[in-house]
Amino acid sequence: MTLWTGIAVYIIIWWLVIFMVLPWGVRRIDSEALGKGEDPGAPEKPRMLTKLLVTTVISAVIFSLVYLVIISGVISFRD
Repeated sequence: MTLWTGIAVYIIIWWLVIFMVLPWGVRRIDSEALGKGEDPGAPEKPRMLTKLLVTTVISAVIFSLVYLVIISGVISFRD
């Protein structure tokens, strides 16, 4: 696996994981706490920094496993 292929694979894994992590711990804002012009479907505390860090760690673990499988020759993309 070349450097650029590895970066591309990591980015794809990262985006897949972020979409899996985004719904974790989401609670809607109470209807009484809504201000004028606020969306009732918006999360109360999105905790985006935590979700980005969790996504990065999970993606690194998954990428490491994918890298080890490809390097070991279990899965080969070459003839």
